[in-house]
Amino acid sequence: MRQPAERRGVAVAPAMVIGAVVSVQCGSAAATTLFDRVGPAGAVLYRLLSAAILLLLIWRPRPREAGREGLLLAVAFGVALAGMNFCFYEALDRIPLGIAVTFEFVGPLLVGLFGSRRPLDLVWVACAAIGVLLLTRPSGSASAAGIGFALLAGGFWAAYILLSARIGRVFSGGRGLALAMGVAAILMVAPGTLAAGGDLIDPGAAAVGAATGVLSSVIPYSLELEALRRIAVGTFGVLMSIEPAVAALIGLIALGQGLATFDVVGIGLVVLASAGVLGASVSEAPTEA
Repeated sequence: MRQPAERRGVAVAPAMVIGAVVSVQCGSAAATTLFDRVGPAGAVLYRLLSAAILLLLIWRPRPREAGREGLLLAVAFGVALAGMNFCFYEALDRIPLGIAVTFEFVGPLLVGLFGSRRPLDLVWVACAAIGVLLLTRPSGSASAAGIGFALLAGGFWAAYILLSARIGRVFSGGRGLALAMGVAAILMVAPGTLAAGGDLIDPGAAAVGAATGVLSSVIPYSLELEALRRIAVGTFGVLMSIEPAVAALIGLIALGQGLATFDVVGIGLVVLASAGVLGASVSEAPTEA
């Protein structure tokens, strides 16, 4: 029988996951306001650099303790982080937030499908396929380039999921993520600086960029980490599957990005498929950095 404190911990875990999802999407909405000044690459640099500084200060990793294998793993993890964020922000520059997140979510969805052999998953595949077709119809809200960048972001997210399990075994706490975030920030220095130019040191833009790093990386990572200590991975996956719907709602409220009926139906079908697959998946949960 669960103790009262344990029951309270389980009860608060869904709120932590939902809070993480909302925080990520608020950060993404804030980042879009930077695109006209520093471009998507500059916004990514702000996000990764601010998150890296905070995480390195909190966890204080010691690279030499990880050994050569651990360092290579951290570098690979950093490449996945940089690629995921860069491609996602390039997608956001071209298509609405809700649609971008929906296509990006194809990555975790495929990871969940590869980890399962249930006949019911064929239903979820069909459900997701119909949703994607609705979003990619010729008269839809998504451009081909935006869809391409969002799918690439999903591929990097899938790599992030697979690498996160290994990072957790090699590094204690958030030390591996802190190192990887530092690598990702370094990788974005050149493209971010080229895209932003002198506007990169604008105090207003830098403040918004720092806020996106906290909202999109530091807060959600901390909430998700605590939630995963209290609930099963499958439950976590189901809760995370609402992310495309939350993104569409925040895109509407914060950015005025209205969606056509078919877009809303397509997003709903992908959310349903994700909930079905991730709820039964035995693979690592799709924690987003």
